[in-house]
Parts: sequence; C-alpha cells; structure tokens
Amino acid sequence: MYDLGRLRVLRELSHRGTLAAVAEALAYSPSTISQQLTQLEKDVGVALLEPHGRGVRLTPQALVLVGHVERILQVLDEAEADVAASLTTLTGTVRIAAFQSAMSAYVPALVEWLSATHPGLRVEASQVEPEVAIPRLRARDLDLVLTERYPGDASPWPADLDAAPLADDPLLLVVPSTTPRSRRSLADFAEAQWVLEPAGTTSRQWAESVCRAAGFLPDVRFEATDLRLHLDLVASGRCMALLPALAFATGLPDGCRTLTLRASPHRRLETVVRQGSATHPAVLAVRHALVLLASRS
Repeated sequence: MYDLGRLRVLRELSHRGTLAAVAEALAYSPSTISQQLTQLEKDVGVALLEPHGRGVRLTPQALVLVGHVERILQVLDEAEADVAASLTTLTGTVRIAAFQSAMSAYVPALVEWLSATHPGLRVEASQVEPEVAIPRLRARDLDLVLTERYPGDASPWPADLDAAPLADDPLLLVVPSTTPRSRRSLADFAEAQWVLEPAGTTSRQWAESVCRAAGFLPDVRFEATDLRLHLDLVASGRCMALLPALAFATGLPDGCRTLTLRASPHRRLETVVRQGSATHPAVLAVRHALVLLASRS
C-alpha cells in the first residue's frame, strides 16, 4: 500500500510547482521532501519526476497518482464535515480570501456577525485576487474564496470545486462630476484618458472589450489594482473609469458621478469552496452570513 504522506507530498508538488515551495508549505526541509519523493518512486516502481528546465515536472504516472490523491482528500474533507455536523457548536478556523471591493464591503460585517452568532468560530481573512486565491483554495491553503465573473466569462469550475452565487454587482462608467450632461454614452469618451486595472486582469480584459465594442481603444494613462485610487483619479478630473458598484458601496467621493452602460452589465459575485467541504457547518455558516449581508447591501 502506498504511503499517504508521500502521496500528499507529490500532490503538493503538482500544485506548488517547486520542491522549495512544497517544503515551505509542509514545514519540511527541501532535502526531506526530495527523500520522500525518491522513496515514493521506489514504492511505485516507476519514475514520478523528470527534469524540466531548472526544475522538475510530474510524469504521466505521477499525474495518475495525483488524481487519486485528490479523491482521497475530498473524502477526508467530507469526513471532517460529517464529524463537525455531529457537534452542537461551531469551532475551528475558516480561512477566507476576497478581492479588494468584496473585502471592504463584506468581510468586516461578516466577522462581526459570526462573532455574535458563532463565537467559537475563528475567521482568518486575506485580500487576494481570485486568480491567485483559487489555486490556493485547491492547494488547501484556504477554505472559501470570494470570486468575481465578468460578462462573457462562462468557463465551468473544476469538478473538485463548488461555486454558489452571492450577488450581481452593476458595472458603471464613472466620470468627473464636471462632465457635460450631454455626454452620456461610452463612445462619447473615446478621446478621454482612462484608469484601468493592470493588463491581464479579468476586469481589464472586460473593460477593453467594452470600449472596442463602442468603437475605440481606451487611452490608459493610469493602472492600479486599488479601486479607491481609481475613484480619486476620476474625482480629480484626470480620467474616466469603469468600476463595479461595490467599489463605492459607501458612497461616491465628491467630484464623481456614474453613467449606466448600454445593456446594464454586471459582474457575478460567487463563493467557491472545495467540493468535499461544501457541507461543513462552518462553511455553510459563512456562506449563509455572506448571503444575508449581500441581500442588505
């Protein structure tokens, strides 16, 4: 019978990419990780790693093993959920990741609500973009991720993840308050300067596609992940922005106003967890609280 601990090391390597990253995640030395993998190769009787550039990559046989390890870990998640469901109180830790606007809008109220309703439950929250958070969720560094889907993104979630809708967040054109009222459509701002999120982000791809559909490419003078900075730049009169309503849930700063885009697009907010932990009472409590908070916003 294969050693589950060694199989777990192989699975960690498939998610983290390097022996050093696996060693850091598991709190072992790189040499110990290397020894565990060498012994696993002897147990299995085939090569599991092959040279790739300056590092290594998994062989087809190793990927077969990793698929089975994922199934085993999902069953262990389900076992943990069942044990937790048999208890009368919620305890333990839930590790959450959320992008900036969701972090500001939901997490402080979420922590307050859970501390009142489930005082034995510890919440740890990190501001992490979905592109980074989802791999960390699958690597078991996180338990729940708040994600966003922009219009046109219909890609399915991997089978080992469970996604649940949270809210629809309108996407709006934000302009300086001094902008003439006669300028109402996106095409009216073809010659304007813009602030957008960095190239390669989902929001940037959506913003550029909307502008192209309006007949122009935006003149991007500023790039920032901080949406509050976007609002400050618009308020200064320097540029225009395309932002989700959640970015200014507490109100627009002086010097800004919003315009509704054609077709009234929105981004879909979702909570994502591992399939095996979807029925864990702590995860259910966090999801329930987030739905309540989203319905009140």
